[in-house]
Amino acid sequence: RCENLFEVYLQLQQQVMTASTELGPELLPRLLERFNEVLSSLVKSSFLVEKQPPQVLKTQTKFQASVRFLLGPRLLKAAPKPYMVRADMVTEKQARELELSNYSNTLSESTGEILHNTVALETNPTSGTCCANFKNVLLKKIKRCERKGSESVTEEKCAVLFSTNVALTPNNISIHLQVLSLPIVVIVHGNQDNNAKATVLWDNAFSDTERVPFVVAERVPWDKMCDTLNLKFMAEVQTTKGLLKEHYFFLAQKIFNDQSASPEDFQNRHVSWAQFNKEILPGRGFTFWQWFDGVLDLTKRCLKSYWSDRLIMGFISKQYVCKLLSMKPDGTFLLRFSDSEIGGVTIAYVIRGKDGSSQVENIQPFSAKDLSIRSLGDRIRDLEQLRNLYPNTPKDQAFGSHYNSEWGRP
Repeated sequence: RCENLFEVYLQLQQQVMTASTELGPELLPRLLERFNEVLSSLVKSSFLVEKQPPQVLKTQTKFQASVRFLLGPRLLKAAPKPYMVRADMVTEKQARELELSNYSNTLSESTGEILHNTVALETNPTSGTCCANFKNVLLKKIKRCERKGSESVTEEKCAVLFSTNVALTPNNISIHLQVLSLPIVVIVHGNQDNNAKATVLWDNAFSDTERVPFVVAERVPWDKMCDTLNLKFMAEVQTTKGLLKEHYFFLAQKIFNDQSASPEDFQNRHVSWAQFNKEILPGRGFTFWQWFDGVLDLTKRCLKSYWSDRLIMGFISKQYVCKLLSMKPDGTFLLRFSDSEIGGVTIAYVIRGKDGSSQVENIQPFSAKDLSIRSLGDRIRDLEQLRNLYPNTPKDQAFGSHYNSEWGRP
């Protein structure tokens, strides 16, 4: 803790001052200079972002953030008036230059215009904290920088730089405090939100703790991607039921466009950023992430309880569905996420003819809008051709708790 390190610093300084006569006129000034350097480094490291700005930030939208000065209550007690903390937008290039200078450089030009971007650094006697709370900040506009190759605006990362100058007593040492937020993707339209979230997710999941801002790997192991998708799914849907091995197999087939590999074959593969959210899936008009994010949104809004009860198989190919259902009795069904549409869930069921032949039918996918009009449970109850949830659970037993008793049959 910074407070403990500061106590050690004070004790060492006291010991040096006590022995000042023994140290001599040459050594003492060098030691005191070194102590000032240590104090400056310690103070700078105690200036932290407590509440991060949104990592996908839309212009003309208000947001909140806060910074905390851990040593503030100890060092700023005698300050005649509060110091002011300023928030500025910086590009990735500017963030890199600040990092490489160990934050000794100051910002020459903000890359965006932020309103209400100066806030007092105040100490709360009750909590013993020293914070600057930005409660009503608004990014009015952003100045885009030159992008690399095929990079889009939603791949461009910037950050908020919080800075202030403080004078420490009793030596009146002036220290410039600066700290960067996590990377931010700035958007101007809501339709950019999906791609911006992909950039943020990739950066948060696959960047090293100690890095030059905001460098991140272009390719990552598939097993790490699986962990990331699983954590993202559970966090967004707010469920304890995560993805299963068979789900990962289907997702691997989709992102790598490979139907011939075994689950073991995928384990040693690496997935690229381009495969994740730049390349359009074969025969579709969207990327892997755009499709997966649509599933997330649909499940979060309409299917959370069904997923948590393991009533939705979800991540499964149409071909494998046919294999599973073709040997089952008439009316056996399962639920899978649509391959052809973003944010759709479809019901596949088997029809068995009098001659014993089977045919698997797929009902037109239901969107979040459809399910807001009539729930999935009630739609399943309405469809008389659906009898047993795969492998063999009567539908009323499986979905009965999800029926809405206020709705009658149409």
